[in-house]
Amino acid sequence: MELGKLSPHAGSTKKTKRRGRGEGSGLGVTAGRGHKGYGSRGGSKKRAWFEGGQMPIQRRLPKFGFTNIRKVVSQVVNVEDLESIENATEITPELLYSLRLVRKKNAPVKVLGNGELTKKLTVKVHAVSKSAREKIEKAGGSIELL
Repeated sequence: MELGKLSPHAGSTKKTKRRGRGEGSGLGVTAGRGHKGYGSRGGSKKRAWFEGGQMPIQRRLPKFGFTNIRKVVSQVVNVEDLESIENATEITPELLYSLRLVRKKNAPVKVLGNGELTKKLTVKVHAVSKSAREKIEKAGGSIELL
């Protein structure tokens, strides 16, 4: 076997259509673009969602819903994440940010109850779920809401 003798399997490739190369090619005259119109001209580009002038789907369908401007999006930390923190008795949003358990420095933090806790911790956060509160207090810790 030599590199110069490699070729694709029989029937696996097609010859490319050479458009606009005379009538004998079957794609002469209009080169597969049809007659007249926007698409037949040079430089014409249709947007991917263009529907040929028909009223587009995003305008046919009604608008719905709204954006609540007072929505509070909290950053979530689980009880198991608090368990994994070494050498800390007081948990604050700044500490969680420095340990990369939350992404944003100024967004509110909520503790959820996934996992178990064995350490006595003082947790200072913006919100706590019912199950997380029970687990923290059961371990002898306390919660301060900011």
